[in-house]
Amino acid sequence: MTIHGSNRWYFVAALLAANLFIWSAVFAEESGGALTVAFLDVGQGDAIFIESPTGKQVLVDGGPGRALFAPLSEMMPFYDRSIDVVIATHPDADHIGGLPEVLRRYDIDFFLDPGVSSDTGVYQALLRARDESDAEYIVARRGMEIALGDGAVLQILFPDRDMEGADTNDASIVAKLIYGGTSFLLTGDSPQKVEKYLAMRDGKKLDVDVLKAGHHGSKTSTSDIFLGYTSPASVVLSVGAENRYGHPHAEVVARLTEFGAKILRTDEDGTVIMKSDGETIFAGDIF
Repeated sequence: MTIHGSNRWYFVAALLAANLFIWSAVFAEESGGALTVAFLDVGQGDAIFIESPTGKQVLVDGGPGRALFAPLSEMMPFYDRSIDVVIATHPDADHIGGLPEVLRRYDIDFFLDPGVSSDTGVYQALLRARDESDAEYIVARRGMEIALGDGAVLQILFPDRDMEGADTNDASIVAKLIYGGTSFLLTGDSPQKVEKYLAMRDGKKLDVDVLKAGHHGSKTSTSDIFLGYTSPASVVLSVGAENRYGHPHAEVVARLTEFGAKILRTDEDGTVIMKSDGETIFAGDIF
């Protein structure tokens, strides 16, 4: 292409403006200084995107399928084609449906799951995508910590044993995200028996600012004892509008209301974004 006369300067100016925009975006991404936790609106399913103050990224679950990619693209700049860690809390379709495509589209450093298998087609697709990717596979176990930079850390609280052959919900990875004096508890579809076990084992260490309610607000999760120990100021319900399961259950909503927790729902609020500076958690945009 040949550029003549004054048009050349317009062309150069346009290039400089575009370049400045791109590098400004990169600089903003690298110097944000806050922990971002986004509970993505993927319909009836779970997907949580985490970005640390140093830019490390974690995706916890991938929703039921392609519904993941619109909200995920809102959180990641167009030029970003990598995610540091992907976690599948358990192999149910509404948590892993989008992950095979994530493994194909992005460069993943580490892939974690609880070590429980399933005979479903979506799980077999995930195994194929995992094996074809360059991600290092790790079976999550209690005591593991993922350092995300600037003191942000993701601690695995459960499972603490071999979960092969267990019910998939019972095997759900439970993880606590800590940044400074702020914290989030991510529970997958953990049922009340796991909640009570963790309450007995960890007690007040479960205390967090934000709780992602187990199993989309099903009455099989979010027990009184668990709420008592976690004592969250806010609870996020990842749930699809007018879903056929009746989630969240009225008993759970009433329980959360009684505890005085602020209830945030992806079916009503869309993607719920929270940011922490290590001292305070701020509500981000909801879209």
